[in-house]
Amino acid sequence: MTPATAPAALPPFGLTGWPAERLADPYPVYRRYRAAARVHRAEPDGTAPTFYVLGHDEVAKVLSAPVYGRSPRRATGGAPPATVPDGHSALRSMVENWLVFLDPPRHTELRSLLNREFTPGVVTDLRGRIQDIAVGLLAELTAEAARTGTVDLVERFSAPFPILVISELLGVDRTDWAWLREQAVGVQQASSSRAALRPDAHHVAETAARELTSYFLELAARRRAEPTADLVSLLVSAQTRGEPLTDAEIVATCVHLMTAGHETTTNVLSKSVLTLTARPAQLARLRAAPLVPAPAVEELVRFDPPVQAVTRWAYRDVVLGGHHVPRGSKLFAVLGAANRDPARFPDPDTLDLDRGGRNLAFGLGVHYCLGAGLARTEIEIGLGLLLRALAALGDSEVDEVHYPYDLVFHGPERLTLRLR
Repeated sequence: MTPATAPAALPPFGLTGWPAERLADPYPVYRRYRAAARVHRAEPDGTAPTFYVLGHDEVAKVLSAPVYGRSPRRATGGAPPATVPDGHSALRSMVENWLVFLDPPRHTELRSLLNREFTPGVVTDLRGRIQDIAVGLLAELTAEAARTGTVDLVERFSAPFPILVISELLGVDRTDWAWLREQAVGVQQASSSRAALRPDAHHVAETAARELTSYFLELAARRRAEPTADLVSLLVSAQTRGEPLTDAEIVATCVHLMTAGHETTTNVLSKSVLTLTARPAQLARLRAAPLVPAPAVEELVRFDPPVQAVTRWAYRDVVLGGHHVPRGSKLFAVLGAANRDPARFPDPDTLDLDRGGRNLAFGLGVHYCLGAGLARTEIEIGLGLLLRALAALGDSEVDEVHYPYDLVFHGPERLTLRLR
């Protein structure tokens, strides 16, 4: 744990070392620390100065101002901290080509290309398939629940639903979805919050990266020979037209959409069920709607974001939240704390399905989530159908909830409902 300096009445702040009972609901902790200071500086530990940013306006500045970016090399002016250890070439190539880790001008070029190919029209065209996928999964879920009296929502719906949608978008075979999810989760073991918990994390991630690289290179080759109506074909077509898009970038883009897109939507779906189950009036209201209204989608992701923190690096000396932040500092923008900041959201700990308005759950600035439109559509359709399917089963109660030890990608890995 890299703790951050806090007033004497509070222990140092950090994103690791939390007791397990706090993982599901970190917001009271955020509230206490944000009230004490909107930015906390980590105690020196011999590495780059580190800051935890908890206030909404301060997080928004870190996400949008060009003085903060994704490149530790540019920030430090020399050899950066190793984000991927030596000997993990497939993983390093993949991560270094992820859009989320690029800065302008390459980020601008690649984002512009993807915006032309990954248009709102692509998502609109998927709406029918998104509904079909949800209906099919829910038929299996309800059959199992009726037979056994219990069902794990993560296993039976929240996890397979977004990976099947992304598989549809990319044009991969539906029969591969379980394997793809396993590999995507494997790659995510390299995230700093997870790698700290298991010594073999980078080996697991490297193995998954090699498997996914081979898979998507082969798929891209097939699409060059026989294009179809999917995103991989669009990317290959752009490359053929002379766009500056490498094979490594095509692979990285496909994997990034899978890893970021499936796990975040999985978390939103599962946590929305938990949030609404504890609030019967709001639950009844959404069950009565044909789709989850857009303001309700925004409020659910604000209230309990699927990603709690993202990192940036300071490219020059700045002042933030009363702190001098030297060039080369690492900053954790704590989205979960920012989205509950009373200076931005009145009564922030109350779920208000009519609140609407944008929040920071999908980011801000040049790194605003490329798949935000798809995620909103999945929640609008999938959550609405899920809530009505659960209502048709009759009364149920939460039987078991288990959160993995991760305050970055935040959501239950198991959520079991038991029919009464």
